[in-house]
Amino acid sequence: MEETVSMEIVNPHAAGIDIGSRSHWVAVGQSEPDVREFGVFNQDLFALADWLDERKIMTVAMESTGTYWQNLYAVLVARGFHVILCNGKFTKNIKGKKSDVMDCQWIQKLHTLGLLSGSFLPDGQTEQLRTYCRHRSNLLHAAASTSKKMQKYLRLLNFRLDVVVKDICGLTELLIIRAICQGEKDPQKLASLRHGNCRRSEEEIASALQSNGRKDYLFALGQELETYDHLQLKIGQCDKEIAKMLEEIIGSDDNKREHHIDPKPHKRINKNTPREIDLNLKSYQMFEGTDLLAIEGMSYSTVLALMSEVGIEGIRKFPTAKHFASWLRLAPNNKVSGGKVLSSKVPKGSNRLKIALRNAANAIGNLKESTPLRDFFHRVNFRKGRVSAISATARKLAVIIWNMVVKAVPYINPEGYLFLDQKRKLGLVKRIKKQIDKFGLTNEVIGFVNT
Repeated sequence: MEETVSMEIVNPHAAGIDIGSRSHWVAVGQSEPDVREFGVFNQDLFALADWLDERKIMTVAMESTGTYWQNLYAVLVARGFHVILCNGKFTKNIKGKKSDVMDCQWIQKLHTLGLLSGSFLPDGQTEQLRTYCRHRSNLLHAAASTSKKMQKYLRLLNFRLDVVVKDICGLTELLIIRAICQGEKDPQKLASLRHGNCRRSEEEIASALQSNGRKDYLFALGQELETYDHLQLKIGQCDKEIAKMLEEIIGSDDNKREHHIDPKPHKRINKNTPREIDLNLKSYQMFEGTDLLAIEGMSYSTVLALMSEVGIEGIRKFPTAKHFASWLRLAPNNKVSGGKVLSSKVPKGSNRLKIALRNAANAIGNLKESTPLRDFFHRVNFRKGRVSAISATARKLAVIIWNMVVKAVPYINPEGYLFLDQKRKLGLVKRIKKQIDKFGLTNEVIGFVNT
């Protein structure tokens, strides 16, 4: 007696697409006539959509293969299809059955039975902002690589600026490098270009600027300096486009535009932070009155990553904070068998937002003052090490951010937190009071007049 196992059909009018670099294979059923191959040109994508319309298809599943899926995805969504974008590891066929035809039929079968779940995708405006921010990040990485090459050629020329200064691309260093490339060799004249904020004296800088005069290294240094200047110009242009995009997103929404927050003059601004954008105000408006910068350790770059990678609507798509942390791959993947936990490691894989939150967690771990997040970091660090502490604190940050944005729960640090300039001012006041008490100074001695 033959027995069959049947499964309920969840999506009766479903299609599966195997995405390729040169062609897309589409299946609307499991028989041979139900499979067709289409090209990747624009007219081919519209022909594919027309064929799906003829077969009365309502929902489509496809793999997220590289960037080849994006144009087809846009065409299908514009034509009114419900499109599911799936991670490739969930659509793998069984061993021994690997071909383009079998792949698209397997995707179609899984989608028909409702066994595929869609990947997270941001809204259109957030996706555009993400493109600008990711391109800017790539430019910053290229500029960092160029600065390392400049440092290399300076070292080969025996200009040991890296020994006496902290940043090879700071104000003093760039002035000296430009003078070197223009032919200046006198160490005293080069050292006289020192910026007033530089902690090293002119004598110390001059002692590190004794060159060996190699022309080939000098030529390469000049080339790298030109590349660095060009990248800085491109970064500035990218910042303008990001500012325009933020104005467009916030300006089109009255609920975002009405919010206002006082500036944070004590919040440290990194040199890679966009200078022409008030990210304190823009983030407060973007997240509709949620001050994410109130969390200690959160930088402007972290907030910009949140705005560009998910946005407020993207965060609201996750039903709970656990779903958000799991999507970021910051939650442990518990594997249980026979009632025993076999593994509870954090899943492999990363994205730009996860990296930004881990950087913020690392900054929290470096804080000098005791705060709830910093104390949590050090408790985990003591038990499991710094890598685990960074992951655990990043997950806690993700949960805090989700609750702040979705549930409108403000972040409150019961112990308070002082920024760097505030700490310096408070420390200066304490030292002055200590000296006054030590020497027994009075108002008359100091010259203060009581009014």
